[in-house]
Amino acid sequence: MGREFRVGIIGAGWIAEKAAITLKGLKGISCYAIASRSLEKAEAFAAKWGVERAYGSYSDLLDDDRVDLVYVATPHSHHYEVTRQAIEKGRPCLVEKAFMANHEQSESIVKLSESRKVFLAEAIWTRYQPVVSMVKSLIEDGRIGTPRLITATLGYSMGNKERIMRPDLCGGALLDLGVYAINFVRMFCDADIQQIESQCVKSETGIDLSNAISFRLSNGVLANVQSSACCVGDNIGVIAGTAGNLIIDNINNPQRITVNTHDRVFVEEIAVPQQITGYEYQFLVCKECIAKGLLEPEQMPHRETLYVMQLMDGLRKKWGVHYPMDDVAYEV
Repeated sequence: MGREFRVGIIGAGWIAEKAAITLKGLKGISCYAIASRSLEKAEAFAAKWGVERAYGSYSDLLDDDRVDLVYVATPHSHHYEVTRQAIEKGRPCLVEKAFMANHEQSESIVKLSESRKVFLAEAIWTRYQPVVSMVKSLIEDGRIGTPRLITATLGYSMGNKERIMRPDLCGGALLDLGVYAINFVRMFCDADIQQIESQCVKSETGIDLSNAISFRLSNGVLANVQSSACCVGDNIGVIAGTAGNLIIDNINNPQRITVNTHDRVFVEEIAVPQQITGYEYQFLVCKECIAKGLLEPEQMPHRETLYVMQLMDGLRKKWGVHYPMDDVAYEV
């Protein structure tokens, strides 16, 4: 048996805690280190989750040669700088969604990782889950005929959380929630987008609180997705075909696939494999990729991350949703 694969987490919020819970349940992978801008917070996190090392600065963790993978769990607004520093130090990175603030930041980081030959992946966790291949197999087997319509909703009533309401933290529903809805379409139908129509409702701070997006794809599929940070959505995804449909119970972390045939007649319900939290698959993929010397995962290749970021840039531009990072030039 090889030695344990060590993960160092940057940021000590709830997403980091979920990662720590996940890593405690995995064999051969450990939550080795935690870094926060507050040493006290990092030490409290380490004590709570049994993490070996606690650092009061991000750079201290990045200097630790025992770290095999850096998991960037800060707000979107802080992804660029810490990921850049990690890659420059040769540290493989798994970066929380949304990958960066915008496409320009994303392109800069991807080019840096490829030039330095350092592994880099976006932590859009649904991309790595077994449900993706399960749904694709159902479609390829002709269970619903030819797909023609995809719908997806993701909504949470998130109140006035700073990370949602502040432009300088890249707030809004799109980067936090809409990214899942867009990826739901792209996971199962990556045909070229020929036309986009959209609208949003903005907050007083100028960010999108709710949005609705329609994609017309080159293969004849129409996709309608919506996300909201101010209401409780059904969070359901539907892939409708000429002979039936697939209903995915939660696009944010699918647990059940319902198969229906003509006239919405129920055929079967398929449960996904039992999971720890659903995060485990992205860590397992990263470990495997790094062992093989790969620079990106096939489940979420760099080109797809860049494509989605560019889509979201275009949507924000149309809506007039602006982040301070949009005014900065990044090396690409």
